[in-house]
Amino acid sequence: MVRTRSQLAWVPGEPTEVDDDLDERIDRARALLSGRRVVAMTGAGMSTDSGIPDYRSPNAVPRAPMTIDMFLSSTDFRRHYWARNHLGWRHMDAALPNRGHLAITELQRQGMVSGVITQNVDMLHIKAGNAPVLELHGCYGRVCCVDCGWQISRHRLATILEPLNADFSARIRSRGAIEVAPDADVAVSDTGDFAMIDCPECGGALKPAIVYFGESVPKPTVARGYSMIDDADAVLVLGSSLTVMSGLRFVRHAHRTGKTVVIVNRGHTRGDDIADLKIDHRCAEVLTRLAQQS
Repeated sequence: MVRTRSQLAWVPGEPTEVDDDLDERIDRARALLSGRRVVAMTGAGMSTDSGIPDYRSPNAVPRAPMTIDMFLSSTDFRRHYWARNHLGWRHMDAALPNRGHLAITELQRQGMVSGVITQNVDMLHIKAGNAPVLELHGCYGRVCCVDCGWQISRHRLATILEPLNADFSARIRSRGAIEVAPDADVAVSDTGDFAMIDCPECGGALKPAIVYFGESVPKPTVARGYSMIDDADAVLVLGSSLTVMSGLRFVRHAHRTGKTVVIVNRGHTRGDDIADLKIDHRCAEVLTRLAQQS
């Protein structure tokens, strides 16, 4: 897994130049998708213009993620995760939908996009008013007990953790800019003094309602994803390299069942060989122009 480096005050760069080939490809996408029910399937590249770094863009910097096995194996690993999340989750919470998310809202209003399947945990599709939205990997806004299933909102948990960790937060923030990752955490190594709570109901470990690396997407979620694909005529992949099977399987299913596949992503994807059209460009730019031309 790779993630781009960012600071808490990260500002999106200027849009890349639009060339003649891009004009032609957007026209082709419009022709392929117009008059059809389209499911948008989005990945981390969809949210970069909202200040949330992605995983596998051409300029990404390698950084090892925490797997579900690591998280469950050790109190120290869990403390380390929650310390990073404590410092980073409000960066994600403060993020606003970018013009790509808003373009999907417009494409839904026009009747083209029938729903969204997202690999992102940032809730930006919800904030933008996209509906329905299937969150394949969960979202950062809920926390649950791995043993009994007790739940609490991330905002409510913050009110408990903040007074317990005032000194920890002040110590880390005194260093200046912090590297932010796409899944609501930051790059911090010295976390031994962070205080975390356990489930108040059973004493079990608390975990974000996010599908970790090495963890399976719940079967009902997968089934709903297949249903959304089956009810559509086409799939529009946005900002995903389709590296993980949780997203790739839906694109392969769409291809096997004769549906149109259009991919918009910076760089190579695992679905390029089955796509009817691939556009190597920023999602926000392509979607904005597609919505204007529809």
